[in-house]
Amino acid sequence: MSVDVHSQSPDVPAERLRPLSARPQEEDPWWKSAVVYQIYPRSFADSNGDGIGDLRGITGRLDHLSALGVDVLWLSPVYPSPQDDNGYDISDYQGIDPAFGTLDDFDELLAAVHARGMKLVMDLVVNHTSDEHPWFREAVGSPDSPKRDWYVWRPPRPGFAAGEPGAEPSNWGSFFSGSAWQLDEASGEYYLHLFSRKQPDLNWENPQVRHAVHAMMRWWLRRGVDGFRMDVINLISKDQDFPDGPVADGAAHGDGSPFYVCGPRIHEYLQELHREVFAAHPERLLTVGEMPGVSVEEARLFTDPARAEVDMVFQFEHVGLDHGPGGKFDPKPLRLTDLKTSLTRWQQGLAATGWNSLYWNNHDQPRVVSRFGDDGPAHRVRSATALATVLHLHRGTPYVYQGEELGMTNAPFAAIDDFRDIESLNHYAHAVAAGADAEQVLAGLRAIGRDNARTPMQWDATAHAGFTTGTPWIGVNPNHARLNAAAQLADQDSVFHHYRRLIELRHTEPAVVHGDFALLLPEDEHLYAFTRRHRGTELLVLANLSGDVRHAALPDADGWHRAERLVTNYPLPGAYLTHTLGEPLTLRPWESLVLRRTAH
Repeated sequence: MSVDVHSQSPDVPAERLRPLSARPQEEDPWWKSAVVYQIYPRSFADSNGDGIGDLRGITGRLDHLSALGVDVLWLSPVYPSPQDDNGYDISDYQGIDPAFGTLDDFDELLAAVHARGMKLVMDLVVNHTSDEHPWFREAVGSPDSPKRDWYVWRPPRPGFAAGEPGAEPSNWGSFFSGSAWQLDEASGEYYLHLFSRKQPDLNWENPQVRHAVHAMMRWWLRRGVDGFRMDVINLISKDQDFPDGPVADGAAHGDGSPFYVCGPRIHEYLQELHREVFAAHPERLLTVGEMPGVSVEEARLFTDPARAEVDMVFQFEHVGLDHGPGGKFDPKPLRLTDLKTSLTRWQQGLAATGWNSLYWNNHDQPRVVSRFGDDGPAHRVRSATALATVLHLHRGTPYVYQGEELGMTNAPFAAIDDFRDIESLNHYAHAVAAGADAEQVLAGLRAIGRDNARTPMQWDATAHAGFTTGTPWIGVNPNHARLNAAAQLADQDSVFHHYRRLIELRHTEPAVVHGDFALLLPEDEHLYAFTRRHRGTELLVLANLSGDVRHAALPDADGWHRAERLVTNYPLPGAYLTHTLGEPLTLRPWESLVLRRTAH
């Protein structure tokens, strides 16, 4: 016979979430049951009409975040900056860029966040500074100054004169194209910049640098912030021999990452940082390290509480799975089995020791509904909510990037002039100069470029999406007329309310936070299924990540046919997901659900 797998009556309320009463009562740190929301201030909300988002704009929109239910706000950099890399090039660590407001505005925002029971985490970039930071200006202007050694300087390669082709101290390439070494013509030496030439790398070998960083972080903690997201923090320790890296076919520069990713003193530096800064506030802080190229084995060391380094890391393995043979801007279709294999490796690798950070989106990634989902009108809402369900039910702390809770999509950039990101602009210039087809290069930027995440937040259907009364610094996605926060707040079937339900479930169901993880159907290219078990409670997470009806032949399908439904992404009442005893479960396009059963 055919039965509803959820054993629910037809008059299921639109809320589609069984009310639960209390947050999990465990001894683990508070951040394990928390959800973090990342704000890119330049694009979130503009309070003064200059086209750039600011701190007062964020303060004015905090009720949106309270309604969503998130616990922590993570602010991308708001420090003074020339904005060569949109604020990730800091010229003053203890100030606020005038484009965003003042320190008084920051204090007002922080107080408003705390008044709503949320915490605020600062984004901190200490692998490098801006070349307009006073430290670097002194280092360049006075080669005999102690500040000279606060950065990484090297003479030309032996046998070469400064400025000659091949004279750079090593063959390392920059993340933003070109060489990682920039000549200072006045002194004839080169300084290292793993990113833009306007982002010189700090010399962490110098204890004075480390002490200055520690003092600055303690200053922010005294001001009341609740932790730090530390940008590319696993790159701060370099092999001091600066050896040449391997050169891929057709590449102009070598890959220096074996000599600076998780370098020789990285654990020493992070343990010192914890000892000098974090240890005084163990109950309050959240510390997360962005770590490109980190392995599961290294992440286990970084996040082992006994080692006292950081609470969790951002790894990039799963967001590199659609990079093609030509690299990041040569995208290929994602194979779901590759995604499941990757995420399961991290779930299992940090199961006994350590902790995962969970994310699809951030300021450096394109919109997930366009990338791994289907952003067309037929499936945008379902695919956005299915992907959200899969992510939020893994073990770890979820991160929501602004607009993700609305299912915001990639933008239809028409030409290179529509882009603002230095990475995209540099890649386009280098690729076209090397003979690549300009339209093909643009296609890669449209799919993967970071500006997809940086178009203004879509608050309503008015001009400029309610982001600003002026001219926005980057174009607003034209789909804001139908895809916006105001419309979704009024619609219980919206992406926003689905995220709200997932966040509430994490706050109230201990198995979401503390349960183990077991992958099901590992070879299925369309269905993502796994269980979470904790103290007699078992959750089944099942998602059809395709646009067709699919059948899930689960090992214990009959055992779930009367399980309690916690979250689903299709409206009810209506056509329920059905199951005939002895037959597979049937899921509609992009359908997801979370079921719960309890051992008796």
